[in-house]
Amino acid sequence: MDFFERLNRTSEGTQGFACVPLDKFTTLRVGGPADYFAEPRTEEELLLLIREAKAARMPVLLLGNGSNLLVRDGGFRGLAIRLGKAFSAIERQGSCLYAQAGALLSTLARQAQEASLTGLEFAQGIPGSVGGGVYMNAGAYGGELGQTVEFVRVLAGDAVRDIPGSEMHFSYRHTRAMDEQWIILGAHFRLNPGDPKEIEAAMRDYAARRKDKQPLEYPSAGSFFKRPAGHFAGALIEGAGLKGMTVGGAQVSVKHAGFLINRGGATASDFLALMRLVQERVMDKYGVMLEPEVRIVGEDA
Repeated sequence: MDFFERLNRTSEGTQGFACVPLDKFTTLRVGGPADYFAEPRTEEELLLLIREAKAARMPVLLLGNGSNLLVRDGGFRGLAIRLGKAFSAIERQGSCLYAQAGALLSTLARQAQEASLTGLEFAQGIPGSVGGGVYMNAGAYGGELGQTVEFVRVLAGDAVRDIPGSEMHFSYRHTRAMDEQWIILGAHFRLNPGDPKEIEAAMRDYAARRKDKQPLEYPSAGSFFKRPAGHFAGALIEGAGLKGMTVGGAQVSVKHAGFLINRGGATASDFLALMRLVQERVMDKYGVMLEPEVRIVGEDA
């Protein structure tokens, strides 16, 4: 029995597919096909899928909302597992919220507001899922997820573990999960009681600031580069005269230079070429090497 047959027999409900384009599963809207693709319905099915992939020495790519991901045009040689709607439950436990990895951060922030819980207002406009957000400690407007995480449910090797937030080593766009190659299954957020009207007002303010300053009308991965120490990536890129710079369908946004956008028909190769151009120009002008915040996977066509 080959891997594809085993994939489709992993459980009664999880169905595997071969050669699935990943562009529709990333917010950049680029990327070649994965050799295999599956969307498990339960945590047990996910564990079985990963076990099968490990037995076959098959690389695994976990997908949530695909907002911080660039898949190369040649695609991913392995199994892409998408944690979608079946992994999006959010439960309230007193002044805490537990969210599965596939839950959208925007939905989590909204449910916190409806429960009169404050601490996640900044996450309202982050276009990612809980799994990806916790994995890289996503943040905005001075807030980071690590500030509110009480514990994280992870798959570490073959064991499911609850890791206290204090042991996740949260730092700027980095966590212990990245070092240990853990898979995030969910997270428990400890919040504080608040006035729902004040929370709503803060969320509206963040939303207005995003709409005013960010190119939300185009596909993007959010901020493409990490913030270098002592600088802001967008300011360096703008100062290097790169606003509007275009390679194929990829462009440095004229609205916010920290965003690389898909103007239409862009390929992953366009984004990678534009990324390298930006890095070279900023290095030449300021002596600062910009490091991509976006995770780059797969192979070239």
